Amino acid sequence: MLIGKKGEAKTAIETADSSSITVRGKDLCNEIMGHASIAEFFYFHLTGRQPNADQAFFMDVLVVALAEHGLTPSVQAARMTLAAAPEALQGAVAAGLLGVGSVILGSADVCGEMLDDAATRIEGGESPEAAALAIAREHKDAGKFISGFGHPIHHPVDPRAVRILELADERGVSGRHVDALRAFPDAVAEVWGKPLPMNLQGPMAAVLLDLGFPKAAIRGIPILARTVGLLGHLNEEMERPIGFLLAHHGEEAITYDGD
Repeated sequence: MLIGKKGEAKTAIETADSSSITVRGKDLCNEIMGHASIAEFFYFHLTGRQPNADQAFFMDVLVVALAEHGLTPSVQAARMTLAAAPEALQGAVAAGLLGVGSVILGSADVCGEMLDDAATRIEGGESPEAAALAIAREHKDAGKFISGFGHPIHHPVDPRAVRILELADERGVSGRHVDALRAFPDAVAEVWGKPLPMNLQGPMAAVLLDLGFPKAAIRGIPILARTVGLLGHLNEEMERPIGFLLAHHGEEAITYDGD
C-alpha cells in the first residue's frame, strides 16, 4: 500500500562504490576525514553547506553546554535500562533520548518559533518590549509555560544562557532573534508576577536562528548533545553501577495510597 504520492526515491546525502564514499558531493576519505571536526561535519551533513567559523564555533559551544546536567530523568532512565540490560548499550542510549521533549531539553525549537514570531512583529513596527509582552500574555492566557524560561536549579540566571549571549556578542553574531529574546525577561516577569530565569533553550534557539541554522532541525542539537552525555553516564554505570539504586530510591520515595 502506497501512502502519499508516487515518486522516485532519491537522496542527496550519500553514495558509495567499491573504492569510495561520497557525502554531500565530497569524497569522505580525501576531502572530509582529517579536514572537518565533528561540529563541522554535523553542520555539513545536515545542511549540505560548509559552516562558516561562527556556525562551527557555536555548534561546539552548544553541544558542550547541553551534554551534561546531572542525573536528569533521561540519564536515570538510561542508567536503569543498562542495569537491567547490560548487553544493550544502544537500548540504554535510546531510553535516555526518548525523554528529549517539550519540557526537558527539546523546547528550543518551540522557543525558536516564539522568537521568530517576536522578530516578525518587531519588523512590522512593534517595539521589542511590546512584542515580548504580547507573546507572554498569549502564552499565559492559553495556560502554556513559556519556552526558554524557568529552571529548577539555576536562579536568578542560568549561567550557560548568560555565557552563550556573551559569546554571541563577542563574535558579533547577535541578530534579530537575540535582540527579540532580550526583551522577554521583563515581559515574562510582568506577566507571571515574578522573574523566571532565562534557561539555555532561549539563547540556543536565538543564536542558531541568527546563524541561519534550519529551524526544523534545532531539536537535533539537544539530541546530539544528550547522546554524548548519556554515553559518559553509561560508561560510569558499567564501572560504578547505580541504576538499581536509583530504582530502589524511587520506589522508596513513593507512598501507596490506593485501596
